[in-house]
Amino acid sequence: MPSIELTDQQVVELVRQLPAAGKRAALAALAGTADVRERRMQLAETRLHAIATERGLNWDKMTDVERESFIDDLVHEDR
Repeated sequence: MPSIELTDQQVVELVRQLPAAGKRAALAALAGTADVRERRMQLAETRLHAIATERGLNWDKMTDVERESFIDDLVHEDR
């Protein structure tokens, strides 16, 4: 399928030209994507809390650097 490149403003203008039902559908599609992402992030954080606890660590007390290192270690456990 061929694709075209549009600026953000062009996309907004195209959406504005849709009938009300089309605008609602576009908004619902975008909101659904954000909702799925948020749920995935919550699930991932819950899982990271549990894994940290299993390893004797407290996720809430870890710094951002410690969290990044912890995640890096998880991703590369097979090294």
